[in-house]
Amino acid sequence: MTHSTKDSPSPPRPLESSDPTSSPPILQPSNLHLSPQPKEKCLTIRDSKIRIRSFCTPEDIRRYTFDRQFGTHAQYKSLYTKKESLEKNARQKKANVTLAREGDNIIGFGVLNEPDSGERWLNLGPGLMMEVKAIEVSRKFRSGGIAGAILGCLVDSVFVEDIIVYMVGYSWTWDLDGTENSALDYRNMLIRLFEPFGFQELQTNEPNICLKPENLFMARVGRHLSEGDRKAFKWLRFGVTP
Repeated sequence: MTHSTKDSPSPPRPLESSDPTSSPPILQPSNLHLSPQPKEKCLTIRDSKIRIRSFCTPEDIRRYTFDRQFGTHAQYKSLYTKKESLEKNARQKKANVTLAREGDNIIGFGVLNEPDSGERWLNLGPGLMMEVKAIEVSRKFRSGGIAGAILGCLVDSVFVEDIIVYMVGYSWTWDLDGTENSALDYRNMLIRLFEPFGFQELQTNEPNICLKPENLFMARVGRHLSEGDRKAFKWLRFGVTP
């Protein structure tokens, strides 16, 4: 297993809007203060029409049912087993809860939110880092491109070019039984999922990530992030104050 040795990720390709008729937004640092606009996509998978919508409100979430497969399995427990957890995230400022639905049934979800209290990533500065906390798809709808569509909606927002979006992959949270993959295969699958959206695997000495060699840390550095913040992020990954 190898890790990236690049300290400064190369600028990611621009994200396409989910609305093909719209023009790309002109991104400026002031976008941190703009209200995000929901985006919606449609997919057809196994004769089922799947609607994927970002920035769902608690009221939106409350109207839908939660697929029964988001629960506890023999070797795996979903990150969120109740839709109330999604509602709680959706209430928080700047959080992006993206849902994939078949009719009124939630069959997939993603959550982008600020780091939890006590995590080192808060030390970069207020609002400068956000975490992809979860992407999950109901077992019977996997391998149809839903996870990629959810991730695309999570990072398709005017403010992501002004911040760092990161993900942490802990192998003990992965549904290895449901995918019939080894931990290494699952890890590589996550890398293939995130890389097209500008994420790069990066090294860190964060203790929980270092507990197992298959654990994973990836980040997407916004194009408008200052050089000073980029350097501070490099040091922060190793818990060093320059």
